[in-house]
Amino acid sequence: MPAQRHPVLWIDRAAVVSAPAEIDAHNAGDVLACLLAVISEGPATLIVDMTATEFCDSAGVSSLVQTFHRASASGIEMRLAVTGPAVRRILEITAIDQLIGTYPSVPASLIGELGPPEAQPFSNTSG
Repeated sequence: MPAQRHPVLWIDRAAVVSAPAEIDAHNAGDVLACLLAVISEGPATLIVDMTATEFCDSAGVSSLVQTFHRASASGIEMRLAVTGPAVRRILEITAIDQLIGTYPSVPASLIGELGPPEAQPFSNTSG
């Protein structure tokens, strides 16, 4: 079995997978393969740590959606930890933030806490 390219940290039954700085057509397949391999290990929760990710194109979004569907079919909850404004924006535009729980940090994603509305990375209200 080849070594995983993306670090995986196990915290109890949660698997936290560190995503690369960019997820695009060149590496989205590798990211998907890693995430699916982690799903096969049976975590209760899969957290994709995108806090270091600064760019994600449509291939990356597709990989996240495919992972979400596989995780859901396996009874695994998937969450995203996202801080980069460009990544938050693409997830908002594509409505992935409505499909997959998105959190402002890995610790928040571990406890499932979005925080107060003003601290949430995505808001459907305009002011």
